[in-house]
Amino acid sequence: MFKGKARAYTNIALIKYWGKKNETLILPMNNSLSLTLDAFYTETEILFSEEFTEDRFYLDDQLQDEKATKKISAFLDLARKKAGIAYKATITSQNFVPTAAGLASSASGLAALAGACNEALHLGLDDKELSRLARRGSGSACRSIFGGFVEWEKGHDDESSYAQPVPSNNFEEELAMVFVLLNDQKKDVSSRDGMRRTVATSSFYQGWLDTVEADLYQLKQAIHTKDFQALGETMERNALKMHGTTLAALPPFTYWSADSLKAMQAVRTLRNEGIPCYFTMDAGPNVKVLVEKKQEEIVRQAFSDLFSPQQVITAHAGPGIKIIE
Repeated sequence: MFKGKARAYTNIALIKYWGKKNETLILPMNNSLSLTLDAFYTETEILFSEEFTEDRFYLDDQLQDEKATKKISAFLDLARKKAGIAYKATITSQNFVPTAAGLASSASGLAALAGACNEALHLGLDDKELSRLARRGSGSACRSIFGGFVEWEKGHDDESSYAQPVPSNNFEEELAMVFVLLNDQKKDVSSRDGMRRTVATSSFYQGWLDTVEADLYQLKQAIHTKDFQALGETMERNALKMHGTTLAALPPFTYWSADSLKAMQAVRTLRNEGIPCYFTMDAGPNVKVLVEKKQEEIVRQAFSDLFSPQQVITAHAGPGIKIIE
């Protein structure tokens, strides 16, 4: 019997990952850059035993269906192959983040699972190798291996696609992210399906790819010089372009809701009133607002007045993966 448990935190991409060039290996079309946060995380425990006859996957105390378990089993097969064993496993995962609500629970979930497998099977993977393994479960999971600012190198094969920390001189310690949770229901179009449809059919997609390198360069410069305005402007612009690609897909779709637009407008209003803050959104309606810590209370209060206080959560920079004894 082999046992391991790990905790990984969610990350929010400031430069988005949107589109795969290899579905099997989960190789992205472009580099992305994220900030790991402390407010949302997943804890996953795994038990391998020769006595088990099948993989069983429990998420938030619910035994998962065949489809969800099949995806996890395919990931476990990678770890089993590395360890040279065929034992089935029981996975118990607890999400301290709304599942499938555009809050990247798959990133923390698969990163935690990779870490738990590494511990249980004594694989001895370093953080870079662990990042590569996590990527095979969910692309953005490769970034949740590390804390703070993290860049995912798109690479060209399994070996060269992994995440690594971005030197920041602790700039992330000066920042906060205010989450405006507008919907915790499962999405109509999953990020996986949305990504696939956009890459295959959107006439705007090439424009996204043509400009993402410049966005990445500008964002890294902003981190290096601790330029909050440049960081925020680049992040917001990149998110809007990503969401623009979905409107030209066939059929078109959007992750925005009426409340998403209301929240985005509130950010612009705050800026006009002299409070520097910027928004980003992933594949879901929730809006995340980047702000300096010294202004976070003003921003939190503004959104608590617009929505309910329960919908507004503040996060700060979070750590990398942790093994739980």
